[in-house]
Amino acid sequence: MTTDSSNDAFTLRRRPPLERFLDTGFRQLTLALASVVALLLLGIFLTIAEGAHEAIGTFGAGFLVSSAWDPVNNQYGALVAIYGTMVSSLLALAIAVPLGVGTAIFITEDLIPTRLRSAIGLMVELLAAIPSVVLGLWAIFVMEPAIRPALELLHRLLGWTPFFDTIPQGPGMAPAILILVVMILPIITAISRDALNQVPLELRQAAYGIGSTRWGAIFNIILPAAISAIVGGVMLSLGRAMGETMAVTMIIGNSLNFSFSLLAPGNTISAMLANQFGEASGIQVSALMYAALVLMVLTFIVNVLAQMLVRRFSLRY
Repeated sequence: MTTDSSNDAFTLRRRPPLERFLDTGFRQLTLALASVVALLLLGIFLTIAEGAHEAIGTFGAGFLVSSAWDPVNNQYGALVAIYGTMVSSLLALAIAVPLGVGTAIFITEDLIPTRLRSAIGLMVELLAAIPSVVLGLWAIFVMEPAIRPALELLHRLLGWTPFFDTIPQGPGMAPAILILVVMILPIITAISRDALNQVPLELRQAAYGIGSTRWGAIFNIILPAAISAIVGGVMLSLGRAMGETMAVTMIIGNSLNFSFSLLAPGNTISAMLANQFGEASGIQVSALMYAALVLMVLTFIVNVLAQMLVRRFSLRY
């Protein structure tokens, strides 16, 4: 043991100077690049916080629970936009996760012929490449008219609840949720597919060797082995949904009136910034920066939760 350690130390001491210089330089370069990313993030946060300073001092925490947005009287509150951001993102995630993970299982577990599996995988990747403005136009002219009869049926059946008490008449929260599903579905599917493909073949063979059925192996062995990467992809998709701007702006209705109804027009923080920032002046600019700061904090919380969940599932499975 001592001889091996001495030989290793001797080998390290005799490394060529150029090789040691390159190792040290590469280590410092990676540290510098990582520091640039951290400094850039800190700079963005400080810039937004500085812009929001006036609104924070004027409205305080009441900005987060007020639904008033009146530029004429300089009264501002982001409750409508915060509610729309969280509800649209979480409901879109609730719909997209089963679809995305199910699609990933479908194209990785030899349930269909190889050619069809490759074609579906290619279509998922192409869906991710469609610009959001194109999806917004598709939502306005194709998706919303197509789903309006179903939304009207929901209103007739569940109109007694506050979530469906509005007659659907065009853009609203429900179409925005569905377009977010379309936008985050490729992310969840692609990451879940890669995670499932990385599961060692030995685990699959061991599951079948002890008599497990195909679906038993998928749900009891394969999915738990890939769950940490899938959870990371899901949380990444949630961050994408919360920050999506153009497609949501085009279909959500951009209403500043608070409503629990999913059939009524709504708003999100990103959509509000896109609509108003170009024409804002005075304290309205600071209020919009305050809203942007809230969105940044929400996305930061999502990323922290993602890291915690991934680490927890990695240790468990």
